[in-house]
Amino acid sequence: MLDHARVVVAALALTSAANAELPTRSQIVARERSLYQTILVTREPSRLCMRFALRDSRRTQSCVDPANPKRMVFSYTRMMMAALLLAPAPKRVLIVGLGGGTLPVAFAELLPDARIDVVEVDHAVVEAAKKHFDFRPSERLRVHVRDARVFVKRAIAANARYDAVLLDAYNADYIPEHLLTVEFINETRRLLAPNGVLAANTFGTSRLYDHESQTYREVFGAFFNLKTPVSHNRIILAANGALPAPRLLRARADLWQARLRPYDVPLRDYAARLTTAADWDATARPLTDQYSPANLLRTRK
Repeated sequence: MLDHARVVVAALALTSAANAELPTRSQIVARERSLYQTILVTREPSRLCMRFALRDSRRTQSCVDPANPKRMVFSYTRMMMAALLLAPAPKRVLIVGLGGGTLPVAFAELLPDARIDVVEVDHAVVEAAKKHFDFRPSERLRVHVRDARVFVKRAIAANARYDAVLLDAYNADYIPEHLLTVEFINETRRLLAPNGVLAANTFGTSRLYDHESQTYREVFGAFFNLKTPVSHNRIILAANGALPAPRLLRARADLWQARLRPYDVPLRDYAARLTTAADWDATARPLTDQYSPANLLRTRK
């Protein structure tokens, strides 16, 4: 496992506050510094957002539309709901990365019998989500303030199993390098129940794309890629078992489509876009704990 100090230094280097311009008519309503970043809560004419102040910009992490709070503002968040195509009725869900709480709240609403664990490394993010985004943990929606690598290792030791694991430790600029290696993905797969699904919010265009793709292929073999014309992200969907056939994907999309309408999730469109075709250099080296130059490779092509 990578030296924790190295990870913290990398995070601090990427998250120092900057003086970049916020969008027009955006008002900062809260600012908080943590060990990892400066967290800004901003109010715009039609949405409330959480932003992380980075070295050269301010990246939007999460937004809600107060007039329509169920609607998912960002396309990548909507795309993560494609996990339901592989695990249509998960009873236990693990979500890595909280932001404003959009994903865990949606899963808690849609799956009233499910137990949901959220892992967030930054306590200040949790407090901002509670204070400004109406995020409410409960007995079945639990938050663990911990590094995800540590949480996963302890969950394995406790024989925990999840029907769906969603990796969303992504701030539009960086995925922590220790959460993007063969070893970590293997550990996460060990948490999956039979036929469980791993959904990962990842880079759509970057020099890391080939290496990242090979990393997931090393662990899972074939997986689904989900990309759309309106997002720079891509979602990787991998299964602890055989991938569903197109006919089954369509049937599950039909099952969920009406319930997802308030969230603005076009699940039928996502089912049609899923592909296992390799659109990357298959000779690229997988990322490992010994070889993980994520900071060098993250620049877009």
